[in-house]
Parts: sequence; C-alpha cells; structure tokens
Amino acid sequence: MSQLDRFRRLLGMRQPDDRRQGRRLHARRGMRVLVVDDSRTIVAALGHMLNQNGYETRDAGDAETALKLAAEDPPDLIFLDIVLPGMSGFTALRKLRRHPATESVPVIMISGNPQAVEEFYLKKIGADGFMKKPFGRYEVFSRIERLVSAGELPARGVREGQAESD
Repeated sequence: MSQLDRFRRLLGMRQPDDRRQGRRLHARRGMRVLVVDDSRTIVAALGHMLNQNGYETRDAGDAETALKLAAEDPPDLIFLDIVLPGMSGFTALRKLRRHPATESVPVIMISGNPQAVEEFYLKKIGADGFMKKPFGRYEVFSRIERLVSAGELPARGVREGQAESD
C-alpha cells in the first residue's frame, strides 16, 4: 500500500476506484427523463448515457418546448440547461414548480458557465441538483443516485414491496 493510500485511508477518503466497488443505487428501469439543452451534442451524449442505463429519454432544444412536453406527459426527472434560446432555464424552472403536473418532478440544472454561481440560486428557486458542463457518467449517475437516496426517485429493484431482478 502506498503512502498516499495510507494517508487517504487515515483521513477516511475514498480511493479513486471505491465508487466502482460499492453497490450503486439506480432509479428504476424505464424511468422517463426529459433532457433540455440547445446543444445537440449534450442532448445526444446525455441521452446515450441514460438509455444505456435503462431509462427512456425525450429531448427539447428550448424551454418552451420542454414546458409543453412536461405538462402533456410529466417525466420522472428533468435535466435542464440554464442558458437556452428564448426563455432561460431559471424561468422554466419557476414555471415547472408552479404547474401542478410538474411541481414535484426532480430537476437537475446544468450549466457550462465556468463561474457556476448559479448553484447558490438554484436551491432558492427549487432545483434538486446541479451539474457543470462538461460532465461524465459519474456526475450524471451520482446526481440520480442522490435523488434515489433521498426518496425523490423510485429505486431499481423495488416495486410495490416486491424484489425485482436487475
């Protein structure tokens, strides 16, 4: 064991690969996720990650379309960019929180702003999480895992008190 590993263990720090060794909490398969971003690259990358993990995705390139889709068929989770053409993600979040069909849908805001002071304001207007761009699989699924742990999203493997095979 290296000195760095001993130091990490002494401080109770996780090893870089510890996240792969522990059992992860996943949201149930088939969970419906709405991805809202004007970057087709972000939409494609995030959609691919989510689809690979058994989630269904829909996407919107602007807030107005996202609000319409969410009101018609409320998703289980929304990833919402802050800077969008037309209406901002902040305004869209406020509207989502005021609409009866979407008021309790968890929303994870995303931003490419390197300053990312938005995180402070997001809690005030009702966001459930925040991710900076660029992001990877670990960031995406750790945000989902937090929502599952908090009871905001249903866990995979539990359905009406019955065990479900993964």
